[in-house]
Amino acid sequence: MCDTSWQHFPHGADMGVRGIGKSKAAAFEQAALALTALVSDPRSVRADILVKLECQAPDDELLLVEWLNGIIYEMATRKMLFARFAVAIDGNRLNDHVAANPRRTMGEMWIEGARGVLRLDGDARLWWKAKACSTLEPVCPEVRRVPSKAHRSCPVARQQHGPM
Repeated sequence: MCDTSWQHFPHGADMGVRGIGKSKAAAFEQAALALTALVSDPRSVRADILVKLECQAPDDELLLVEWLNGIIYEMATRKMLFARFAVAIDGNRLNDHVAANPRRTMGEMWIEGARGVLRLDGDARLWWKAKACSTLEPVCPEVRRVPSKAHRSCPVARQQHGPM
């Protein structure tokens, strides 16, 4: 059995994420990978850009929630997915260096966090709705199309890598 892994599980009308690791930091890293895997295959996200996240909370459960909410916020505001994480936890404080690559993926998904909702629609457009707002705002409304004859049955035809 692997020392680290992640899982998805049903949580009411939502999906839950679970990270498993030898340490709390490793489990947090795996939970973040599970979050990315709700949107896309983390192995297909190229890690080119370093983004630093920090958060703190009074207990481990709230620290995990703050950490995942921070990742959701960064996904929405930076128009990126994240696939590699290096977490250091000191008491109730988490320091992280996230490597990411902007990319698109097809699918439809809503990810809800404490600050708002990130929506990926079926046309690969990314939308953000802050908790206080009632409307979705486009994060990346334009869609790049793959030529119709290019790799129709290949996942490459559905995923566009590179800067948006």
